[in-house]
Amino acid sequence: MLKKILHITSPMHLSVRMSQLVLYNKQNKEEHSRPFSDLGFIILDHAQTTFTQAVVQHACTHNTAVVFCGTNHHPEAMLFRLEGHSTQTRTYRAQIAATVPLMKQLWKQTVKAKISNQAALLKVQGKNDAPLRYAARKVKSGDPENKEAQAARIYWPSLFGDGFLRRRDGAPPNNLLNFGYAILRAATARAISGSGLLPGIGIHHHNQYNAYGLADDLMEPYRPFVDFAVLEYLEANSPPDTLGKAEKAMLLQILYSDVCIGNKIRPLMLGLSETTASLARCFLKEDTRLSYPEL
Repeated sequence: MLKKILHITSPMHLSVRMSQLVLYNKQNKEEHSRPFSDLGFIILDHAQTTFTQAVVQHACTHNTAVVFCGTNHHPEAMLFRLEGHSTQTRTYRAQIAATVPLMKQLWKQTVKAKISNQAALLKVQGKNDAPLRYAARKVKSGDPENKEAQAARIYWPSLFGDGFLRRRDGAPPNNLLNFGYAILRAATARAISGSGLLPGIGIHHHNQYNAYGLADDLMEPYRPFVDFAVLEYLEANSPPDTLGKAEKAMLLQILYSDVCIGNKIRPLMLGLSETTASLARCFLKEDTRLSYPEL
């Protein structure tokens, strides 16, 4: 079942009654409830929101990720269950024992899928995709030549214009991209947990201070879907200086957008679960290929 996203932007108090999430609006005193089983994400985006310990317990039980936004209203932290799969210990051991050659092959597949999707988006936009198609074909095990970065130097100015610089603290539409990627990262971390994998042990990202290195790896081929949504928004709107409810709602809908994996079309949120499940199979030596979407 496709899970829903609950985005809290008003001062609310969250509690639990009869295994239901109860939402009490502190301003208008209205109350309503949602089944935890329907929720994939609870995004807390108001400083006056409060919740009981039972909310956290039920969210973990149902593998509902709780995302906390900072003062800039961008996701800054997330909470999800540590035990998310019946064979989790076996998968953990296989992930930890993965060999360097395997990790390099998995990263090659990841970079190739990312560049291929970037090329596909350029083609959709009527841009020259040939350089990126060529770069994708030339990715080697472990990407020692850093084709990922070479492709990025072509991709960003082709997509948003010669003056655009992709930076976290850069001018709009960087803020749209940042929020979209943050939501994608949270969704990837949730899928990783559901597949019984350790989010802190990446196949390429190994920063000791990064608790979600694996999420940063696996989300890479999905980034162009965020870029596509931002481009569509900019066709009808000017880049916003700050993100409002409309912009955030648009970016949250990316998790429900259709992606193609193999010959099947499914929502992006379910595609992430297929990707993480395929990675678990690779670690367990049951498969050699990661299941990534094609844009």
